[in-house]
Amino acid sequence: MIWYAIASLTPAVLLALACLNGGVFPLLAVLSITVFVFSLDKLSRHLPESAASGRALTLILALVHFLLLALGVWALGAGAHLGLIDKLLIFTGLGLYFGQVSNSNAHELIHASARLPRRIGAAIYISLLHGHHVSAHLHVHHVHVATDADPNSARKGEGFWRYALRVIKGEFTAGLHAEAARRARASRPRSSWQNPYVAYVLGGMIALVVSFLIAGPKGLLIYIAIALYAQLQLLLSDYVQHYGLRRRIGESGKPEPIGAQHSWNAPKWYSNAMMLNAPKHSDHHMRPTRAFPALENRPHAMPQLPHSLPVMAVIALVPRSGGG
Repeated sequence: MIWYAIASLTPAVLLALACLNGGVFPLLAVLSITVFVFSLDKLSRHLPESAASGRALTLILALVHFLLLALGVWALGAGAHLGLIDKLLIFTGLGLYFGQVSNSNAHELIHASARLPRRIGAAIYISLLHGHHVSAHLHVHHVHVATDADPNSARKGEGFWRYALRVIKGEFTAGLHAEAARRARASRPRSSWQNPYVAYVLGGMIALVVSFLIAGPKGLLIYIAIALYAQLQLLLSDYVQHYGLRRRIGESGKPEPIGAQHSWNAPKWYSNAMMLNAPKHSDHHMRPTRAFPALENRPHAMPQLPHSLPVMAVIALVPRSGGG
């Protein structure tokens, strides 16, 4: 577990120091989650599978997320000790960290068997104004992945920006419809207040108020910008990990079972450690409840990306000729 802890917590420590002290730390924080990760990925190393649950690390990362989010809003919104360049670097680092590490951690938590970790994972998404992703991911994406019924599965030839515009609306409504269907199937009537979308909306409103209390109107705008930047990272992950892959539709009209061939995988060791093995995506879709240290990547059976997930995300940002 040591490499997972080092890779996921090092940028958080540097970002906290950047928010508090400025100086060289804003640059080091950004480098730690970009150039440093890219360089270490070049080493020929392998993260062995483990039977450990990794739950202690996921809970530590959850606590770090909320503390760092509040600290970042304060530093960027009310921190007179920071210059413009420092603030731009910190904003970039926070967006990358929340989008790549906090997102991966929240993803791990919402798949937990116990209720408390699931709620903590949902709270992380809510704090990034993306709470509806929980319902859409669990009840739409994992059911309909690699089909047109899943808004988060990018179609072949679909550019990222066109995809993102489609998903922004499609994911919210798909999750809402899935929750309505679940309520209709429930054996006992449920109050409207039990709809998780109530928590997503109210939680987001509370987060907006808290950011205003921390750093006023400027802090509110900065918080929204950080959340949107983090959401962009999440959309990039989904785009890259399922781009162009489709399940065959049988004579019955139903898609074939989800298999190893329906997700892209990025077998780079350090970025995998930083993102809690989220790039080992095929195994996750085949066994969603499997803890991240135990996820496997079998190159001979699972589609492999030519670069790490962060690098592929950068490539996806560049519109292609004729693409969206």
